[in-house]
Amino acid sequence: MKKGIGYFQVGDKFDSYLLIKQADKAVASNGKAFLTLILGDDTGDIEAKLWDASPADEQRYQADQVIKVQGEVNAFRGRLQLKIQAIRLAEPNDGVHPHDFVKRAPLTKEQLLEELTSFIFEMENPNLQRITRYFLSNYQEDLLAFPAAVRNHHEFVSGLAFHVVSMLRIARELKNLYPEINKDLLYAGIILHDIGKLRELSGASNPSYTIEGKLIGHISIMSDEIAKAARELKIEAEEVMVLQHMILSHHGKGEWGSPKPPLVREAELLHIIDLIDAKMNTLQRVMDKVAPGDFSERIFSMENRSFYKPAFERE
Repeated sequence: MKKGIGYFQVGDKFDSYLLIKQADKAVASNGKAFLTLILGDDTGDIEAKLWDASPADEQRYQADQVIKVQGEVNAFRGRLQLKIQAIRLAEPNDGVHPHDFVKRAPLTKEQLLEELTSFIFEMENPNLQRITRYFLSNYQEDLLAFPAAVRNHHEFVSGLAFHVVSMLRIARELKNLYPEINKDLLYAGIILHDIGKLRELSGASNPSYTIEGKLIGHISIMSDEIAKAARELKIEAEEVMVLQHMILSHHGKGEWGSPKPPLVREAELLHIIDLIDAKMNTLQRVMDKVAPGDFSERIFSMENRSFYKPAFERE
């Protein structure tokens, strides 16, 4: 029995419920309207086309609606698509709800908060600890609920907090290997580096980018927020500027969205740890659905590469 749409392959028949995550109208070359639907459950997403869509279809099939759909999985330009054969909205007596189709972090919010708090307790620098506690206190609810991204990595409920906790675990191991690392600065940078996404994204479930997110972005948002927090806490110290640099440089390069490249040792480590965790999360999600001896679908966020799962993993 199939576990979910993320495990279906070319030729498989599908007859079950999915959540519409995105619905976009377009016009075909014959002048008729169609809808491009991104459908999904807690195992993954798949694209589908609803051809010859009527105005009623456009009103009916919108984001966050659960549908019952029958179809067959095929491939188009190297990516899976669901060829729709029958479609309708889910009805109340079907017993399905949108939250049933949303992927969540493998740790509960309570577990994530406990682990985040334990890392803050390890910090010894009072300025860095106070600033970090300030943001955890003020943004706790959203931090524990939001995804880390709209797509590509940790794009699930509580994904942001899970991403941060995973990065902190990596940082702790690196501190053991390289004792000269400023643990407090690295921990603070990791915990705060993506909190600007709480304003960049629209919500915890099926998010999109806000206007502020599109025009300013989470990096600039967070740098400004740190400066405001320091003023409110009456902290005038070099730690504030260096922490801002950690945020401004954590994407590593200008073409990747960073206003500055990393120029502090811990900033370089923050960038590397961020990359490691994002890439490993992406690969784990994709490779879980690949049989040993096969290649994955192309992964856009990883230079459109297709990854191979060695055949000996069957053993």
